[in-house]
Amino acid sequence: MIMVKTATDLAAMRRAGQAAAQALQMVVAAVRPGATTAQLDRIAEARIRELGGEPSFLGYRGFPASICTSVNDEVVHGIPGPRRLVEGEIISLDLGVVLDGFHGDLAVTVPVGRVSPAVARLLRVTAEALEIGIRAIRPEGRLGDVGAAIQRYVEQHGFSVVREFAGHGIGRKLHEDPQIPNFGSPGNGVVLRRGMTLAIEPMVNMGTSEVVMEADGWTVRTRDHKPSAHFEHTVAVGDDGPIVLTRLSPDESV
Repeated sequence: MIMVKTATDLAAMRRAGQAAAQALQMVVAAVRPGATTAQLDRIAEARIRELGGEPSFLGYRGFPASICTSVNDEVVHGIPGPRRLVEGEIISLDLGVVLDGFHGDLAVTVPVGRVSPAVARLLRVTAEALEIGIRAIRPEGRLGDVGAAIQRYVEQHGFSVVREFAGHGIGRKLHEDPQIPNFGSPGNGVVLRRGMTLAIEPMVNMGTSEVVMEADGWTVRTRDHKPSAHFEHTVAVGDDGPIVLTRLSPDESV
C-alpha cells in the first residue's frame, strides 16, 4: 500500500530530512585520508542524537551501525569499521534519521582527497542523474518517468545503473511502497499522487551494472570491481512538482 502524507506529515518529514542533512554534512566534513569509517559512524550517531533524532539504520534488520560507508567498488550497505580511508578513494555515505515518527534518508558519494578525472566524472554524472530523476517527479506523472530519466542520462555518459537495488517510498517506515528502480519506460508504472514521499537514489557503476553480495550479508560490490557512486534525496510530490525534504534549504511550499 502506498501511503499519501498529510500536510502535518510532510512537515514532520521535513524536520527529519533536515536533521539527516545536517548530520550528513558533518560526516562529509570529516572525510579525509586516515579517517576510519567507524569514526564517521560515531560522528553521525552523535549528531543525529544531538538533533533529537535516532539513526534509522541502527539495528534495522540487524544492521550494526548508524550509517552505511561504501568505499570504491562497494555500491551500498558497507558496514563501518576500522578501515582507514586512503587518498584517491571515494566513499558513499548513506544516512537516515527518524524524528517525530518519520524518516529522512539521503546519501552522497565524496572523494577522499584528489581522485582521478574518470572517477570525478562518475560522481558528477551520478549527482546530476539524481537531480534529473527528481525533476521528472510531477503529480499525475508516472514512476517510470523517473527511472527512465535517470537511466537515459547515466547511459548517455557511458555508465550503468544498478538494477538489483532501488529507491523506495518512505514515511513512518524507512522502506515503504513503491519500489523506485533507476531504469524504466516513460509513461509506465505507478501514478504519482500529491503527498507521496519517495527516496530517489541512483546507484551508478563505472563498468558493468552487475553486483555481488559480500559474505557479511550486507555489503554490495560491483562484479567487475570498478567504482560505484550513490546519491539520494527524500522527495515529496507537491502540487506543482517535487519538493526535496533533505536539502538544507528546502522549498518553503510544504
